[in-house]
Amino acid sequence: MSPRSVIKRVDWTVQPDGEPDAKPLTYAQECDLCGEGSARSTTQESGTLWILEHVRTNPSHSSYTEIVKRGWRAWMRQP
Repeated sequence: MSPRSVIKRVDWTVQPDGEPDAKPLTYAQECDLCGEGSARSTTQESGTLWILEHVRTNPSHSSYTEIVKRGWRAWMRQP
């Protein structure tokens, strides 16, 4: 006889990481025209200020994308 493996089917759950050791939620802004971007920050306001400065020096750059980085956790659900 040959060895056999038994694989158990399990369900996984994921959700944003709210644990005390979770990485902080961070934000950044990126110009859709030139690709330049703000530094990552734990507040959205710094990205907004970066946009205002960037559009002041580049008046034709009016489209931006917000980049949010958020930690997630995964765990096996109990049967």
